[in-house]
Amino acid sequence: MIEQSLATEKRTTSTNPATGEIIGSTKENSIADLQNAVSEARTAQKVWREKSFAERAKYLFKIRDYLVAHADDISEIISKDSGKTKVDAISTEVLASAMAITYYAKNAESVLERKTLSGGSILTINKRSYVDRIPYGVIGIISPWNYPFAIPFHEVAMALISGNSVILKTATQTLEVGKALKACIDAGELPQGLFHFLNIPGNIAGDAFIDSGIDKLFFTGSVPVGKQLMKKASEKLFPLSLELGGNDAMIVCDDANLYRAVSGAIWAGYSNAGQSCAGVERIYVDEKIYDSFVTLLKKKLSEMNVGADKNFNVTVGSLTTEKQLDTVKKHVADAREKGASIFTVDNIEKEKQGLFHPLTVIENANNEMLVQNEETFGPVVTVTKFKSVEEAITMANDSSLGLTASVWTKDKTKAHKIAAQLEVGSVMINDHLMSHGLAETPWGGWKESGYGRTHGYLGLEAMTQPRVVIDDIMPGLQKNMWWHPHSKQVYDGLKGGMNFLYSKNLSLRFSGVLNLVKVFLRSFRKD
Repeated sequence: MIEQSLATEKRTTSTNPATGEIIGSTKENSIADLQNAVSEARTAQKVWREKSFAERAKYLFKIRDYLVAHADDISEIISKDSGKTKVDAISTEVLASAMAITYYAKNAESVLERKTLSGGSILTINKRSYVDRIPYGVIGIISPWNYPFAIPFHEVAMALISGNSVILKTATQTLEVGKALKACIDAGELPQGLFHFLNIPGNIAGDAFIDSGIDKLFFTGSVPVGKQLMKKASEKLFPLSLELGGNDAMIVCDDANLYRAVSGAIWAGYSNAGQSCAGVERIYVDEKIYDSFVTLLKKKLSEMNVGADKNFNVTVGSLTTEKQLDTVKKHVADAREKGASIFTVDNIEKEKQGLFHPLTVIENANNEMLVQNEETFGPVVTVTKFKSVEEAITMANDSSLGLTASVWTKDKTKAHKIAAQLEVGSVMINDHLMSHGLAETPWGGWKESGYGRTHGYLGLEAMTQPRVVIDDIMPGLQKNMWWHPHSKQVYDGLKGGMNFLYSKNLSLRFSGVLNLVKVFLRSFRKD
């Protein structure tokens, strides 16, 4: 009977994109499974939300302890399932996740605890207000394949510590990582039904989640899918958070530390085979150091190799999907056809079915080319010279996307001045592709890079809704000054209050306070 059930259920096969090796399979869940999960999660959340932050944090620390103890195994799974190197896996996913869950467990209470508001005017001196942050309830998370562990892990941690339950769907292409993440969460011994991991096909997941009864959706993925979800959500004013990618710019000034800038470009442009929404894709270099920058960039790239990470033997891994490899090839071919100069490093450790692409530098790019206008999401950067900082800022902002950017200079005053003019969600100075790993910094973009924020205090607040409570503390009041019955005296008293507070005419201020007192004393009488 069990064998018959396994034979008939739908399953998704997982393949190592660097070798073509089949590494696992996962049962496909149905819409009914999703609906049942939401129902269970809602019941569990009603109990979970009543726990203190300190009580919730104990569960999160158990999750962290398991993550730390199994870091090698998890890094290996991430590497095999996504094609990235193990160093990429531990640095950008496992270590970052351990740091993040620690931060949220320790800081959520100070961010989300009740905040008492200061009074705004003497006219309402009898009012005292405070704001409570209320967990949404059931949080849905749909995460991508490029950082299949860290991106959902951050959001799961934020949702849980804020008092929510969670329904997680990781990318179909990286389900083995999703199961490793589930093992971490299970190690926390959360209340039954509070967390669910589901394998819903990507082409139906968005609509299914919005219609399932969850209270908010956090989606990371492509711009077109994000727009579809926002359109769907608008029908019911459903709350969602969207992180939709970038085409990030790096501005290198003439006084930059050249070696650090080139090293940073390689890290941000080629780690994870360039499949980073916040990675460098467009590099703008001052013409005075352009040749030196490009020469060093090509030299250092020539010393790197690409392949399947078997024993820390490669510096760059494979792309994760064949579709993405095709997109990268298309963008490079388009640039070549339109007159760009192409430099490639083809030091690939050959594998029979690996999804590899040469490390590529494109010069003489222009805005007619796909690499400048769209997210390439591969081991490709363009390098363009500029004559002035103003020109560099204009070129950097000339994009429909605005996730992150970086400025490279030894002059901190200049760096912050440039940063203030960049149309992006995050600007790094003398660094790039690291702000996502800082749990304390809000994460999200401008323009078509997304809507809403995760991470940091804004990310914690995004897991909750504000509720304001206003209390009247003055005993004996029978009514407010502006309540019925209305009369000329009421009108003059309210206007008098305005004149008393804001008029520059001393006579009007004096008469105003007299009229205000009259209508204020009326508040103690029963008419």
